[in-house]
Amino acid sequence: MTRPLINSLGQPIGEPLPDWSPPPWPCKLPIHGRLCRLEPLSIAEHGRSLFDATGGEDSLADWTYMAYGPFAQYEDYLNWLSENCLGDDPQFFAIVAGSQGLPQGLASYLRIGPSQGSIEVGHLMFGRSLRRTTAATEAMYLMMQRAFELGYRRYEWKCDALNEPSRRAARRLGFSFEGLFRQATIYKGRNRDTAWYAIIDKDWPALRAAYEQFLTESNFDENGNQRVRLSELTRPLLRDHR
Repeated sequence: MTRPLINSLGQPIGEPLPDWSPPPWPCKLPIHGRLCRLEPLSIAEHGRSLFDATGGEDSLADWTYMAYGPFAQYEDYLNWLSENCLGDDPQFFAIVAGSQGLPQGLASYLRIGPSQGSIEVGHLMFGRSLRRTTAATEAMYLMMQRAFELGYRRYEWKCDALNEPSRRAARRLGFSFEGLFRQATIYKGRNRDTAWYAIIDKDWPALRAAYEQFLTESNFDENGNQRVRLSELTRPLLRDHR
């Protein structure tokens, strides 16, 4: 950690940012990758396929750590999408992947703060066919890449501290743990301690190189098996090394 600057009164102060200016609001345009694309959410185009991928009676446990859901019936899911997912913040995308090119998951930008240069990724819900796939990793990389290319300086991930799969995913994706906010909120009638993770712009060049190495076709054999895991590339970049 670098030593802080000292002002004329002998007090430590933060790094000056004379050339920084607020980034633009993220645009509602598709993001294209090699294995997937992210499309601005359209209920007409994506709603039914998203429900088939993430809703229904078999998905009840998948919604435990979300502030909404589960959705056993399509009508309930459709109402939730209509009431909560069509605005500018959160800004939702459907993740389209697989041989049939159908929407298989949702992701969003939220708590978008251009004046602070901060943006969060969240409301993540991946269908079973998308989970633990390279396409899912690429989707997270594409959203991260857009945010930093726009000029955001902080990219956040937050989750229920008891949601260990989400916490593992954050670390694998290169988010450093920043702390635990006790009794941060209440949802579904229960307490939530929130685990905070983030990537900052100074982390991004090395992290981008790690993703590019992982996502290149040569990193996978003829059966699709990884030669180098993303976690092996991101672990040395984590500030907390957890």
